[in-house]
Amino acid sequence: MTTGQHAHSQEVVIAIDAMGGDHGPHVTVPAAVRILKENPNLNIILVGLTASVEAELKALHITPHPRLRVQHASEVVLMDESPQSAMKNKKDSSMRVAINMVKTGEAQACVSAGNTGALMATARFVLKTLPGIDRPAIASTLPSEKGSTFMLDLGANADCTPEHLYQFAIMGAMVVSCISNKPNPTVGLLNIGSEDIKGNEVAKQAAELLRGSHLNFYGNVEGDDIFKGTTDVVVCDGFVGNVALKTTEGLAHMMGKFLTQEFKRNWLTKLMALGAFPVLKAFKKRLDPRRYNGASFLGLRGIVVKSHGGADSIGFYHAIHVAMEEAQSGVLKRIQAQLEIEHLTSSEQS
Repeated sequence: MTTGQHAHSQEVVIAIDAMGGDHGPHVTVPAAVRILKENPNLNIILVGLTASVEAELKALHITPHPRLRVQHASEVVLMDESPQSAMKNKKDSSMRVAINMVKTGEAQACVSAGNTGALMATARFVLKTLPGIDRPAIASTLPSEKGSTFMLDLGANADCTPEHLYQFAIMGAMVVSCISNKPNPTVGLLNIGSEDIKGNEVAKQAAELLRGSHLNFYGNVEGDDIFKGTTDVVVCDGFVGNVALKTTEGLAHMMGKFLTQEFKRNWLTKLMALGAFPVLKAFKKRLDPRRYNGASFLGLRGIVVKSHGGADSIGFYHAIHVAMEEAQSGVLKRIQAQLEIEHLTSSEQS
């Protein structure tokens, strides 16, 4: 039996910040109801203003369900609110209460589409980092020619030391080994060339740490390797990772727009578009960003997944799915075990 097959038989409870994101319960509640119906071992706690959440459940004709309950939280963190304000003044927010449930063990994971800065600050304050991890990182799956590539950090840490990149590599490799059933995933260090002499001092020192680790370190990879699927995991600092992610999103948007403009150019191209419709539809589905929604905050003593704030119910459904997989597959224990193998949990580790 594979790890994944065993893991998916386990029951799991997920706390959802029902008020988070641009659309709140209109998106979070339908997504939660859908994934609950598809997964008999999943339990969900919808955290938020009871009246708003129950109104959405009523609109969906959802009767009381033994695996679904609503937990009242009297406050909501605004999308433009500062992390400091959210932490100091919103102690009964739907975001904070959902994270508290992970802290107490009432839930194994939390999902929110809310304010990213507030979510990271609150999660770090409440849950703390794992022994051996200095800073949490934002990680997500990106499409590649070979299926997908797991990449981190995507924006939590603009400045990183070689040790931070080493820690990110451990966390990324353990997530892929748990979720994708790859016992020894390859790890690439994002650089400006594949040769060992390329890159700045941080990258060179990080590469040395990775060569001496127990991870399956491939070596340096370049930007195009992310989408070639050269390695299972790509590691970089949050500054580079966020620039790469936003560049990718912008490029995909531009290509889609150009393609639409060309097909609408005249009656002949419109006719050709009709013939190509099945191919275009399949192409769009493969690159649908909603399928890759759900970024993990790795390195915390609990599972927290961030959905895109503007996600629709399909996108939010995929974010819940990420949290469910991580909780069921024992990602946290695998990361902790690997940190011990790498001797990073001792007190002298910075």
